[in-house]
Amino acid sequence: MAGAPEHLLMSDPDPNPASLYEKVLAAAGEAARPAPKPPRPSAAIVLWRSAAGGLQVYWVQRAPELAFMGGWHAFPGGALSRTDLALPVTGEPRGFEGPDAGGGFPDSLLDGAGDLQPDLVPGLAACALRELFEETGVLLATELLPGSTSGPAATAGALGDARRRLLEDEAPFHELIDELGLTPCAEPLVFAGRWLTPPFAPRRFDNRFFLVEWPAAAALQPAVVPGELVAGEWIAPAAGVDRWRRGEVIAAPPVLHLLRVLAEDGPQDGLGRLRRPLEADLGPYRRIEFRPGVLMFPLATRTLPPADRTNAYLLGTRERVLIDPGSTIESEIDRLHRALAALAAEGGRVSAIWLTHHHPDHAGGVEALRRLLGVPVLAHAAAARTLAARGIAVDGELTDGQRVVLDGPQPFPVRVVHTPGHARGHLCFHEEAGGSLIAGDMVAGIGTIVIDPPEGDMDDYLASLERLLLLAPSTLFPAHGPPILDAAGKLREYLDHRRWREERVLEAWNAGLREPEAMLPTVYDDAPREAWPLAARQIEAHLRRLRRAGRIE
Repeated sequence: MAGAPEHLLMSDPDPNPASLYEKVLAAAGEAARPAPKPPRPSAAIVLWRSAAGGLQVYWVQRAPELAFMGGWHAFPGGALSRTDLALPVTGEPRGFEGPDAGGGFPDSLLDGAGDLQPDLVPGLAACALRELFEETGVLLATELLPGSTSGPAATAGALGDARRRLLEDEAPFHELIDELGLTPCAEPLVFAGRWLTPPFAPRRFDNRFFLVEWPAAAALQPAVVPGELVAGEWIAPAAGVDRWRRGEVIAAPPVLHLLRVLAEDGPQDGLGRLRRPLEADLGPYRRIEFRPGVLMFPLATRTLPPADRTNAYLLGTRERVLIDPGSTIESEIDRLHRALAALAAEGGRVSAIWLTHHHPDHAGGVEALRRLLGVPVLAHAAAARTLAARGIAVDGELTDGQRVVLDGPQPFPVRVVHTPGHARGHLCFHEEAGGSLIAGDMVAGIGTIVIDPPEGDMDDYLASLERLLLLAPSTLFPAHGPPILDAAGKLREYLDHRRWREERVLEAWNAGLREPEAMLPTVYDDAPREAWPLAARQIEAHLRRLRRAGRIE
């Protein structure tokens, strides 16, 4: 693969000391932001059974095209709806002692959430029952429970038709239950812990997990109807963890914790660990490890809305490198340092800080973390020059194609990939064993990527996207937003979108428009007007590319 283009190898220290993009970053950091919305209450059910080979649980795979956790493996569940609060449910979940069960909210549970909504036990139970029926066809009703003698049960055909109508939004759950003459029952639910979605995206859920024993001999067995889900299966918890460890699946931290505890202690003896999952904490954080050896820390930063966080990453299994500690907020730096200290107590050590590029929402905490950890800071030469001009020293350079093998139980090789376009010295880090790609600002799980000339270059950006596509990464870990499982699809989407936008720029040029500002109403009619100043810079980047290609004068 080719290295850096010649026009990026200039010796000038900083041709663009304060781009419009960086000025907007600074202004966004200073502006008052609305308080975050409370996480939405939600519930999930872990069906389990004793089989010939041992304990099994039922998990599902979400459709890859879903915007939230597309392609991920999870347990059946979803968000609380208004109708759930009105659904009469008999019985209560077992072991559910309220929102502060176990001695108050730990910092790791709150993680910047602010105030949580009041606990709604009956509504959450109804939510769990509704989602389980919708996603698996299993209906927890008094008349349908295994061994029930309470009365006649609905036929399989009637249940199937009711599920179809629910999935197609023909009727709400409470009406279908009334038609079937069934009594929703929460007594089989066993409380198994409370988790919040990490704060890497505006959409957060305050989720309760429940265990439900569902024997293999029960007449009604779970099955997935293709739509929001693409698959469902019974699996031994240890086998699920092994599939995650091999990189075959991606799952959220609570799913992995549930699988590990159930594999080790089972659904009865493991309840204490499930309800109070302190072992899943790293200091003030819940451990966020979507892929083995890739730890995420969403840090509050002064960044471009709608994002308000930059993901710092820790790569490795024993020797580790910290990537993009971007926050300048003292409390965030302290929390990250406490998490790294907790990791050191487990035997892990940070050997260096790596930067994807020089922008302040990625390098803002470098000096503080360098002092606290006593480790060198490494970046691309172009980023090092810009940072040096701003008073931030870089101790060593990372070069395109460089391969670093981090020490650990298994070798952890990481390849450095120079990906200019958003910034001249932008780097990505490809974890070769599992295929994870720390993508920096090449893609975003929330918001968009700005190409602001002369620091940004559209030719280089598109070439960098093509280069990443050739690497065939398994998962993209962006600086803003959640991981992206369909890496190839997302990279192609970005390429297609930029080319589509460029054709609109060319159409505007051919219509006689010559200045970016004049093109905005037609080229960026899909963007809010407050975004137009940066959109004009994007148009300028496309115009420069079109001139180089000889498509415009």
